Amino acid sequence: MQKHFCGLDFGTSNSTVGLSAGNGVALCPLEGESVTLPSAIFFDYEDHKVRFGRDGIGAYIEGTEGRLMRALKSVLGSSLIDDTTLVQRKRVAMRDVIGMFVRHLKAQAERKLGGTVDHVVLGRPVRFVDDDDAADAKAEAELIGIAKAQGFRHVEMQFEPVAAALAYEQSLTREELALIVDLGGGTSDFAVARLSPGRSRQHDRSADILGRSGVHIGGTDFDRRLSINHVMPHLGYDALIGPKKLPMPSHLYHDLATWHRIPTLYTPQNINYLRSILSQVDRPDLVERLIKVLVERKGHRIAAEVEAAKIALSEQAEVTLHIPLDPDVETVLHRGDLDHAVYDDAVRIVHAIDLCLGAAGVARDDIQSVFLTGGSTAVPEIRRQVLGHLPNAVPVSGDMFGSVGLGLAMDAARKFA
Repeated sequence: MQKHFCGLDFGTSNSTVGLSAGNGVALCPLEGESVTLPSAIFFDYEDHKVRFGRDGIGAYIEGTEGRLMRALKSVLGSSLIDDTTLVQRKRVAMRDVIGMFVRHLKAQAERKLGGTVDHVVLGRPVRFVDDDDAADAKAEAELIGIAKAQGFRHVEMQFEPVAAALAYEQSLTREELALIVDLGGGTSDFAVARLSPGRSRQHDRSADILGRSGVHIGGTDFDRRLSINHVMPHLGYDALIGPKKLPMPSHLYHDLATWHRIPTLYTPQNINYLRSILSQVDRPDLVERLIKVLVERKGHRIAAEVEAAKIALSEQAEVTLHIPLDPDVETVLHRGDLDHAVYDDAVRIVHAIDLCLGAAGVARDDIQSVFLTGGSTAVPEIRRQVLGHLPNAVPVSGDMFGSVGLGLAMDAARKFA
């Protein structure tokens, strides 16, 4: 019986699956011809089915009644992994929700290969959880357990920046000391690697990975900061309560601006609390808007508009942000607004790069190339600070969304073929 295997990059924003193809590897089509699948799951209450990726997001935005969940990977390493979520009067464990998504990816690989895929190399960030080794190990164990529950009998792990390094190496004609910068939706990961055409043929590459580091910062954090700065004031973020002028509970707004926290807000307790303070706040009209957002479950629609504005501002100087409220609000954002929103995170990313260089025992001037992968590398302020920190390095842009999946497939071929 032929052994089938794959590399699976379960990402915060998008996921990919890499497969062996002839003498090389290729990404598996996951939704039509697209090789990326947004990491989203939608429980369609009207057709009583589960939808994935763009199909699910589209149904939700079009107004189909149901429950949308995005940024599923962010649940790993948090207390939410032990929670359940309500889906049409039924409690579903969060790890089972993630399992449905992983099973769907597995099914697409099996359809492409024409057989059961029970061997997988899973990508993982350098850190699921910053500064907490026990929680980080628990998050990895959860992901392995979920994969095995969906039928993967043989599961190996690989760091995502190491996988990206393996993919980048295929394009080299000479040896390089490279820094791999993988900036995704939820995490930023780095690896210093010695790469060359000759080394690429070696099975064990552990000696060539000189240092690794990671920090729990990604595109969803940039979305949240943009939303707090430019959306949440329209929902009463700056309103004051009572004669003592107390601030509104900030956690409500931060959760509403955070993809994987949005579903936790739609509770009677939150709605009743907001209604109870309406007569005490100085901007009841804005708090009424917030109540309507929660009642009508518009959180993901708002987050999608903010994400789209962030992506647009990465390519142009100005964009109009449409906020689906009642009535709708439009506000103009400039590139400087995005720069301001991500500046502090960019500083933390550069600090994590220095930790990676320190672990590798190399100086900034020693790095010859910077391989940039992951959707968040498109954010101009992030690129500016990263590249400005490495004066002698040549920037190389790879497959922004596919490099990790391809590298994981290469690793799977070495381990399982």
